[in-house]
Amino acid sequence: MAFWDIGYFDSSVKRAVEKRKIANRIVAWELGQEYYDGARENGYGGFSYDGRWKTLIPKIIDRYDLTSDSAVLDLGSKKGFFVKDMKECLPGVTVRGIESHPYPIETGLDEVRPDIVMAPYTELPFPDDSFDFVLGFSTVYMLNIGDVIKCLKEIQRVGRGKSYITVAGYRTAEERDLFMSWTLIGSTVLHEDDWLELFDTVGYTGDHFFTGARSLNLQWE
Repeated sequence: MAFWDIGYFDSSVKRAVEKRKIANRIVAWELGQEYYDGARENGYGGFSYDGRWKTLIPKIIDRYDLTSDSAVLDLGSKKGFFVKDMKECLPGVTVRGIESHPYPIETGLDEVRPDIVMAPYTELPFPDDSFDFVLGFSTVYMLNIGDVIKCLKEIQRVGRGKSYITVAGYRTAEERDLFMSWTLIGSTVLHEDDWLELFDTVGYTGDHFFTGARSLNLQWE
């Protein structure tokens, strides 16, 4: 188990934080059109393909020794952007996606929709040891802590030991307050040391990254 920054977030970009209203969080938690493609205060403000994963996937392939014979699971695949880019970057690889809500699947990329199934992250519909690599990007910390534990155990069960997840972590009270004011659906936000203790208790052995005020460069308005 190791901390690894894949470089998804540009920490040089300052993000001004204005405390979200409960109305925004209620709408966001529907995880539907308004969250993905509606107003920015309720979610992404338009969740569209930008090819960002194509610059990052070679790092994943190298770090986890993936080949065209590998099987990869994208936990929280949303509209299928990672699934698409992984298949293009590594022809022949088997990629499956799991998404817990219908909207991103229905409005996602047509070419990978058959590769994505809707299921809870706490009950993955795959046999033990099915995947050479499991990605859980901006997914695990959206769950309550009980479901986080179940999800991590499922990642361990369906994977073969190689995985990468992002979780919401902080080191100081100010970092915690910044992130909690910024996030709409982050549910399990822990001190980084508490995450490490949780990983050890549950038996999670993959890599991780702490999404938080530092990595996002959050600053009060």
